[in-house]
Amino acid sequence: MAFTEGFISELVGRKATIDDLPIGKVADFIVNNPQDAFPQIDALVVKTAQGRRTVPIEQVADIDRNGTVALTMTPKDPAPPEDETLYLVSDLLDKQIVDVDGRKVVRINDLEIASTGGRLRVIAADVGVSGLLRRLGFHAVGKRLTPEMYRGAPHSLIPWSSVAPINEKNPFQVRLAVKESKLSRLHPSELAEIIGDLSKREALAIVRQLDDETAADAFEHLDRDVQMSLIEDIGTERAADIIEEMDADDAADLLADLPEEDRTKLLGEMNTYTAHELRELAKYPDDTAGGLMTTNFVWIYPHRTTEATIKKIRELGPGTEFIYYLYVVDKRDRLLGVLSLRTLLLALPTAFIERIMETDIVSVPPETPAREVAATIAKYDLLAVPVVHESGRLLGVVTVDDAIDAIMPSDIARRLPRFTRHHKAHATTETV
Repeated sequence: MAFTEGFISELVGRKATIDDLPIGKVADFIVNNPQDAFPQIDALVVKTAQGRRTVPIEQVADIDRNGTVALTMTPKDPAPPEDETLYLVSDLLDKQIVDVDGRKVVRINDLEIASTGGRLRVIAADVGVSGLLRRLGFHAVGKRLTPEMYRGAPHSLIPWSSVAPINEKNPFQVRLAVKESKLSRLHPSELAEIIGDLSKREALAIVRQLDDETAADAFEHLDRDVQMSLIEDIGTERAADIIEEMDADDAADLLADLPEEDRTKLLGEMNTYTAHELRELAKYPDDTAGGLMTTNFVWIYPHRTTEATIKKIRELGPGTEFIYYLYVVDKRDRLLGVLSLRTLLLALPTAFIERIMETDIVSVPPETPAREVAATIAKYDLLAVPVVHESGRLLGVVTVDDAIDAIMPSDIARRLPRFTRHHKAHATTETV
């Protein structure tokens, strides 16, 4: 095959021949596995007198330097429906994509392809001026008449391994797993910023590509109006799945802002325990300790030894990240004491929790204003403060990041790292 590398704009519209007799023109290229780092082109689409026909790449004998495509057989199969595969021309050219490494949305002007191992592969997206000139047919003219200007036009090639099409199409796996999704390489705040900059339709397409946990992380950084708009369109079942993966306090705040009918439908899609937990959290105003608290924390009984407690924490570790403090409660969930993870690790293995816990507890009632909660955390240099009912029952904890969120401008607060990230809303309390 004479063709080694080039751009698809150089092949679109070229003659397709069999035994040197033209039968049509190249119209598009089909990729079945766009999630591959550098996906192979599986077929060409040729526009013939009988309509658009598919030519498997194995039936392409040659692509000469003039761009003529020689076929071995007359194409008979019609091109597949657009929702079953990825068309490089119709689905990608002039469309927006996410540059994962550049962390921004860009528009594709052309696609670079190359022949490797006897297969044509997509290797890069051209988002620069040169790609646009090439598409418009000014490539040769520009190089000949204005070489200095042409050389100055940036190529801006983005490797396909860093490209995430907004309208991802994959007939084998509609929703990519997080480990396979290129979008998962973005920080949640960066992903949220991209989603917020897109049109409603494009933002929805991005969310549909994400697994529930990644979507939940991004949701927590979105403006409330964007959250509510997306929830309205992604469907009750999917929206419930995402909200369940959100941090419990964020999930409750979102639900509290929804119309009662929508909130009832979403809670009805969740498991009973989760729905009850979120209903309880949603009762409190957003700007109070009750509205800020999360029920994702580790609580323990006082009769345990440190050795048994550490063993249990190892089992619980994957399910929670906030284990800086352990809260000691009795059978009625009344708060008896607190100890830090450092204290636990330094204690003798046979020591009982009740002997090493701190009983002089700093706590706040659920109706405490957010600014007072933040001031308490700052005053005592805490990473979290427990929220305690007047009966002494431990209701939840307010972490330092959530306290900061409440008193800082929202656009800054959403960019801050969170201690409780990756907590599932239904994994309310961990018991040791």
